[in-house]
Amino acid sequence: MLPKQQKQIPTTAEVVDLGSSDEEEAGASGARVYRSIKDEPSTGVKLQTNRPPLTTTTQSASANNNAAKSAANHQPLENRSFWRAGGYEIGPTKSTQIQGDLEHARVHPKFLHSNATSHKWAFGAIAELLDNAVDEISNGATFVKVDRIYNAKDNSPALLFQDDGGGMNPECMRKCMSLGYSSKTSNTTIGQYGNGFKTSTMRLGADVIVFSRAAVSGRATQSVGLLSYTFLRKTRQDDVIVPMIDFDISDHWAEPLVYGSMDDWSSNLKTILEWSPFASKDDLMLQFDDIGSHGTKIIIYNLWMNDEGIYELSFDDNDEDIRLRDEANQGNVSKVMKKVLELQSHLSYCIRYSLRAYASILYLRNLTNFRIILRGKPVEQFSIADDLKYSKVVTYRPSIGVTTKEVTVETTIGFIKEAPALGVCGFNVYHKNRLIRPYWKVTADGSSKGHGVVGVLEANFIEPAHDKQDFERSSLYLKLEQRLKQMVMDYWKAHCHLVGHQPDGIRKNDIQKSLTTQPQVEVGSVPRKPVIGVYTPPGPPMTGFASNPQLQLPGAVSENISIFDYELPDFPPGLGPEAGSVPETSLDTRPLDEICEENIQLFMRCEEYIGKEVELKRTIEELEKELEETRKKCSRVSSQLESQRKEALMAHRS
Repeated sequence: MLPKQQKQIPTTAEVVDLGSSDEEEAGASGARVYRSIKDEPSTGVKLQTNRPPLTTTTQSASANNNAAKSAANHQPLENRSFWRAGGYEIGPTKSTQIQGDLEHARVHPKFLHSNATSHKWAFGAIAELLDNAVDEISNGATFVKVDRIYNAKDNSPALLFQDDGGGMNPECMRKCMSLGYSSKTSNTTIGQYGNGFKTSTMRLGADVIVFSRAAVSGRATQSVGLLSYTFLRKTRQDDVIVPMIDFDISDHWAEPLVYGSMDDWSSNLKTILEWSPFASKDDLMLQFDDIGSHGTKIIIYNLWMNDEGIYELSFDDNDEDIRLRDEANQGNVSKVMKKVLELQSHLSYCIRYSLRAYASILYLRNLTNFRIILRGKPVEQFSIADDLKYSKVVTYRPSIGVTTKEVTVETTIGFIKEAPALGVCGFNVYHKNRLIRPYWKVTADGSSKGHGVVGVLEANFIEPAHDKQDFERSSLYLKLEQRLKQMVMDYWKAHCHLVGHQPDGIRKNDIQKSLTTQPQVEVGSVPRKPVIGVYTPPGPPMTGFASNPQLQLPGAVSENISIFDYELPDFPPGLGPEAGSVPETSLDTRPLDEICEENIQLFMRCEEYIGKEVELKRTIEELEKELEETRKKCSRVSSQLESQRKEALMAHRS
């Protein structure tokens, strides 16, 4: 438990160098000693934890502080669309160069945005943060919670990620905020590049604040770090400054951990309060109440919007889900057929806009004693392989090097349960239990071969790209692609008949000829009589009308047929279907004229229904146009209301 009262802290700042080596000596307490850049020059890329301190050039520094105060109005960036937020001119900036310091490579704030563009897809960014929590299973994590919360300063939505893993001590927090640093060396961890946290958080929103508790070597700490694109942009910084504060809670109260001076610590706190959703230190401390003795909480705020000025992430379409608004609205009911609508309800399509659907297949094997809790409800993990029919396991042993031991890759391949109605196909390729490429289609477009065939495999012998949504185009990757193509063709050739597809070597024209050719059946002088095939109109079956499947010849495909003359002999006893001659058929004994008249009436009814369908589609298109106009009006009104609310809030505060 933390005490209610804490010591008063002064108010200035210090700059901390995060470009130092991981091998620096530790102090007597076992914690890393963070040096000031005034004490020793840095030779690497530097990420700072605060604004520059006051130096001998006091006039310039004072001007910087005054400018920062005037800019700290808690208003978001002018352009709230992620893909446009990096398109700004770099004007006069505030240098963080300190007198006597050597020149070094700088990380301009604009790099935070350009670095985040590696995530083309917002769900890919969310998956990165889920991966970080899953990697904490080895440190005791049992859950990761993803939810929508609200920014207390402007009531805008924010995104929460919270886990009960081992947490981060001050040293790990600084590594997390550093660019390109990764301490994950295990072969089982998903993260490896040390870039996922920065790219993912900056892809989802302009700002992020992190709270973490950890206990290392008997020392319990809690830390707060702020990575704010808004702060860096509005104060015109030319280097990435990340304010952080740390506490020692080993004695059950929060004692500030100071690596420079108390003034530095206080200035960090002041910057965090000025640019975060929390207005006081007490509000910050309250965020640790539900973390427990160890764990991490990440809050991403000032979320990005689309080009229409609406939040990219939708929290209102489903109370138990987070959806991508633009992807979810792509399906236009008036312009698609029924089969396309069925396709859009399949998992392969739902993962494009539903986070719950995507998270359900994100990991190949069940996460033991670990839950992904999305908006208060656990995500049920779904096994694609277990849902296949006529499945089989194919073994692939790629040659990955002379000195490397042989690798065995097992691929489960089969038909989706909706085959042949839906043409969903492709391989779901995982890497270290994490989905990298969902429903990767390796067959040629336009070919019916492979329709409905889906595979699942784990390819740990190839490396994923940085956004973990594809693989690096290496020779091993190209060989895998060719092997998967062959796998589909082999499986299709041996199993396509099981779901009603015509096998290779049988052409459609041959089947049509078999329907129109009169078979020469020699059974003495057996009389022959006509058999009438009734016309089956396109579209759904009519009430009171059903086709007779027994009229189809063996091996024929299921197609609509027109009236044709086909003579079927009457067999004497002992030469009927029991003897294996022809299938038994139920013949219509009505006069031919009556059957033809009924067929014409059915055709006219079909045309009538087609006309009604066209009329309904036209009506739906008109309604959708009205709905789209209403949405745009709603968006404009919502933006105006939000602006008025913020103006009223600022007026009330002033």
